[in-house]
Amino acid sequence: MSEVKDNPEKHQFELIVDGHIALAAYRLKPGVITFTHTEVPAALGGRGIGSLLAKAALDQVRQRGLKVVPLCPFIKAYIEKHADYQDLLAQ
Repeated sequence: MSEVKDNPEKHQFELIVDGHIALAAYRLKPGVITFTHTEVPAALGGRGIGSLLAKAALDQVRQRGLKVVPLCPFIKAYIEKHADYQDLLAQ
């Protein structure tokens, strides 16, 4: 399994596993990242890939000092379940 990488040209964080790409798409504005969609290929389902992707993406967002708008239901649910990421939410 590779590491989660930001692909700014495609506006998404990516995780390549077994030749498949899981992604968390976003829109970026100064100081704020809006997650719009998370996609994990069916072949990778049930392995926790979405959670690994969300955690790594949010960790990178924190390092950049950005706030998060979670339009994506998966990212929103991940933040709700993990209190240590709730400080990233934009007010």
